Amino acid sequence: MSAPKVLAIVLAGGEGKRLMPLTASRAKPSVPFGGTYRLIDFALSNLVNSRYLHVVVLTQYKSHSLDRHIARTWRMSPLLGNYVAPVPAQQRRGPHWYLGSADAIYQTVNIIEDERPDIVVIVGADHVYRMDFSQMVDAHVASGAEFSVAGIRQPIAMADQFGIIDVDKERPDRVKAFLEKPKEIDGLADAPDQILASMGNYVANADALLEALIADAEDPGSKHDMGGDIVPFFVNKGTCGFYDFVDNDVPGSTDRDRDYWRDVGTLDSYYDAHMDLIAVQPVFNVYNDKWPLHQGLITHPPAKFIHSEEGRLGHAADSIVSPGVIVSGATVTGSVLSPGVRLHSWSTVSDSVLLDDVIINRHAQVHRAILDKNVVIEEGARVGIDRESDVARGFTVTESGITVVSKNTVVTA
Repeated sequence: MSAPKVLAIVLAGGEGKRLMPLTASRAKPSVPFGGTYRLIDFALSNLVNSRYLHVVVLTQYKSHSLDRHIARTWRMSPLLGNYVAPVPAQQRRGPHWYLGSADAIYQTVNIIEDERPDIVVIVGADHVYRMDFSQMVDAHVASGAEFSVAGIRQPIAMADQFGIIDVDKERPDRVKAFLEKPKEIDGLADAPDQILASMGNYVANADALLEALIADAEDPGSKHDMGGDIVPFFVNKGTCGFYDFVDNDVPGSTDRDRDYWRDVGTLDSYYDAHMDLIAVQPVFNVYNDKWPLHQGLITHPPAKFIHSEEGRLGHAADSIVSPGVIVSGATVTGSVLSPGVRLHSWSTVSDSVLLDDVIINRHAQVHRAILDKNVVIEEGARVGIDRESDVARGFTVTESGITVVSKNTVVTA
């Protein structure tokens, strides 16, 4: 039997309110991550590595930097008919912007009709993970389901952040019930402190998906959401399949990072995901060249470390240092430095995430902080050392004590 024709749709219209101020001027999927990536690069890398090369990216909020990144980075071969194409909200089905993730697909259903795929793969654009989607498609086809949901175990305390999957005990490849972000729920039978959470990744038969989207659009009581409305539609029909992410075997993965998946929907989870990268044995390994994470052409020169005199040693430990970084007599520990960062003499940066072109001047201190692009920390200034001082200066401080400084801010002593 020939392989099914697959169209991939990436849902990248999220506003990302919980990631403010990082999303003040950019869409959530275009938020930089891991030094040289943006969040959307993980979804797109997974699709391309799965050999799905017809990809549309549905955008909406503050999409300029996202569109620019896709245009510069994700250029496929037109000779072979391959593409990654951003598609803005177009009001094709009425005078309104996207009402939800299902409505986003419904309003661009002409793309599905033009491509005429057998299978549609639908993924979110703001999760950090590796996944071979071809394995999920194969499992979906073998199961006979019309629509399949990928799931992963998560702590029960996080149940109100996810769609929760209840698998049919008689047929574990079927979803018996689906609850969207419940406040209270029982844990799994073999792990009462865990639940099965939807990853926001779906595989659908194209004809069945079109039927569901049309029915959803005509339902005045619907919120037009993939998790809240489309998944229950197929659950009620008895044709919703379940795919366990733990079964996904990505080339080059290790036992430590094989089923890694993180929703970086909050500032704390965004920070924690960075810290996962820099362990000696990383919780998530970006150095797996058998399933590469693509991020486009890096035009910066190599990183440089200067000054080696006593008390003025330019060095970094347990850190990621991107191209274009200059560590000039500064001390860096447990941090991620993005391209173009400049650290000057006698400054210290610890347990922090610095985005592109941040400047840390002499004798400045940065600890447990996220500094957005082009932030300048002036000589002797401190960030992340005194919570009350950070709050008084208008910086965002998370529940766990991470200080976040907005793009282009100049921090004085």
